[in-house]
Amino acid sequence: MSLAAPAAPAVLADLLPASTTARARLRDVALVLGGAALTGLAAQISVPVPGSPVPVTGQTFAALLVGTALGARRGAASLGLYAVAGVAGLPWFADGASGWSMPSFGYILGMVVAAAMVGALARRGGDRTVLRTAGVMVVGSAVTYAVGVPYLAHAAHLSAADAIRLGLRPYLLGDALKALLAMAALPTAWRYLDR
Repeated sequence: MSLAAPAAPAVLADLLPASTTARARLRDVALVLGGAALTGLAAQISVPVPGSPVPVTGQTFAALLVGTALGARRGAASLGLYAVAGVAGLPWFADGASGWSMPSFGYILGMVVAAAMVGALARRGGDRTVLRTAGVMVVGSAVTYAVGVPYLAHAAHLSAADAIRLGLRPYLLGDALKALLAMAALPTAWRYLDR
């Protein structure tokens, strides 16, 4: 009789032990709630951008980290919970906002999709090296903008060029800095945990 070796953890959240199915579900619920709360807290780090209805926040960084660390299913559930709770009135979008009528709501929808995408990439080892993590962060940011910028154009009655000027260009440097932080944090966490 041979015993199969346990599967290697695919994402960081898989390293948290759960001895039974019930405990695994409880762990997953706690991770989803924690990821939503982290994103809500990070959204309160908000700096207005002159002329744009979209502030620079810590929200996108948190969303991409949550998706990468939790994996596609739990990451999307976490950001989905964040979005639904904010629409229901919990004031944890940027600057304590809630609801769906703000022009920046498309970025929140994009973060749900981005969390799933980066989580799927992380499950394939996308967060294990610096270069792979850079690629994962670029994909996550691109997905967020692919939903957020057209939503901004529609909600604020902007041309595509104006939506790009107001809802994309001012944020690229900040996204690069967030990617650098992720490139340092995620592979380092894996190296530390592999010891």
